[in-house]
Formats: sequence, C-alpha cells, structure tokens
Amino acid sequence: MSEKIKIDPEEIIKQRIYVIRGYRVMLDSDLAELYRVETKNLNKAVKRNLERFPVDFMFQLTVEEYSNRFQIGTGSHVHRNIKYLPYAFTEHGVAMLSSVLRSEIAVQMNILIIRVFIKVKELVLSNKDLEIRIGEVEKKQKEHGDLLKSVHAVVKHLLEPPPKPKGKMGFQEKK
Repeated sequence: MSEKIKIDPEEIIKQRIYVIRGYRVMLDSDLAELYRVETKNLNKAVKRNLERFPVDFMFQLTVEEYSNRFQIGTGSHVHRNIKYLPYAFTEHGVAMLSSVLRSEIAVQMNILIIRVFIKVKELVLSNKDLEIRIGEVEKKQKEHGDLLKSVHAVVKHLLEPPPKPKGKMGFQEKK
C-alpha cells in the first residue's frame, strides 16, 4: 500500500523566503514556479509596470549577493546556469504582483504567499518579544547575583573570628 506524502504549500513558500539586504524576499524564479509561469514572462509583466515596483518592493541581486547566497549549496537555485541576475521581491512587491499577474492560480498563490509572509513576520515579532523578556530576566538575575555576592561578603566577614587583642585590655598599673 503506497502512502502519499502530503506537501504543505506554506512550508514550501517559507523555504523560499530569504533575507537579503535586510528584507525578507522571494526570488523571481521561485515566484514564477509557484504562479506556474515562466520567469521571463513574470519579469516582462513587471517591466511593463515598473512604476509599481520601487526599490523597497523589488530589486535585482548583485553578482556577489547571488554567489554568496546560492552557489554554496543552499536554496533551490544551486547549479543553475544564470544568464540574468534574479530579481528579489519583498512582501509589498509580491502583493503588487497580484495587480500585474491576473491568472486565477497567480491570484490564489499570491494570497497564500502574503499569508505566509504575515506568519513569518508574526513569528519574528514573537521571537523579539521573547528576546526582550529573556533580557529582562537576565538583568534581574544579574542584579540578584550581585546582591547575593554582597550578602555573602558581609556574612563571611561576620563569621570570621574577632582579631586577638595585642595586649592586656583595661587599665594597667605601673610598676
């Protein structure tokens, strides 16, 4: 009996979101594959509407960015002969693609991709909140540790035997 492996489309999309130049982005070739169009056709549609894609929506990778990111064995772009450097689309660029690509599959996939971007953003924000809370706990822990060191020093000093007198105490009669 053969079992079908269920592929989670959200997981596929998450694996194709990269951080480049501080933006979470998807590459034109990944988007084209998800939209079931050729990359060159996706890019043609974008170029016909360039006014909709400012630099914070879409940018072209440099040779160095592409080489560092995809020639070291990561991503779905390994070992591809690259004729043109890929375009990277931010979450806003992906949203804008819905006004450029009008096929039913593109619209449905766009909705799914935007939802994944939102989930990733929420995950990052919850991690930042957790990071802040951990930082506060560490700060309190350090403060308590410093206080315990002070208490330990005082207790240690109190437990030390008193110094021995150097001579007899009290009034001494002269001989």
